[in-house]
Amino acid sequence: MTGIGVLADPVRRQLYRFVCSQAEPVSRDQAAEAVGIARHQAKFHLDRLEAEGLLETDYVRLTGRTGPGAGRPAKRYRRSREEFSVALPAREYELAARIMAEAITASGPTGTQISDALREAAAAHGTAIARAARDRPISADAAVDLALDILSEHGYEPRGSGSTFILANCPFHALARSHTELVCQLNHTLITALAQTIAPDLLDIRLDAGDNRCCVTLATKD
Repeated sequence: MTGIGVLADPVRRQLYRFVCSQAEPVSRDQAAEAVGIARHQAKFHLDRLEAEGLLETDYVRLTGRTGPGAGRPAKRYRRSREEFSVALPAREYELAARIMAEAITASGPTGTQISDALREAAAAHGTAIARAARDRPISADAAVDLALDILSEHGYEPRGSGSTFILANCPFHALARSHTELVCQLNHTLITALAQTIAPDLLDIRLDAGDNRCCVTLATKD
């Protein structure tokens, strides 16, 4: 269990919530008292949260004294400035936002239609994603497998065998529900560019809407 998964432990989750609710960093003693556990338990869980990047720490002398006899500095905890997100099934709203923002920005100075600018931005991102994953020539079968692996990494959940594959999940699900045509266009262009970069002329990318899945399907060409 790593990262945000450490919050599955109820005591750890309580400690994290307490630390995050405080305006100032808190000590182990403060956290232990707030949650009602022993100090050594608080230390264990707080340090685990720190190790996973969810908390940050500093050291201060809580008495305000310095010099001999002032005691050791106390470790204090505060919420990390690092951002975490989790979604099940996988979602890629940041990617959609980036593509749409680039399309809007590009359309202004040139007068390009938003739909055309969106296709250009989606194609550029699909190509970039594919190029980042492919660094050497590979066989046709391996190229198709790699394209499907990349789609899986981005939350599309490709399923199938033989020559046809559906994408069981849309990473832009909430957007697709309210802006179906726009998101289907984005998906189709992004996946086409990705597949053509990884497996040129090996996959047929189709708009083929279905219930509870992505609007795009893939089929290997004869």
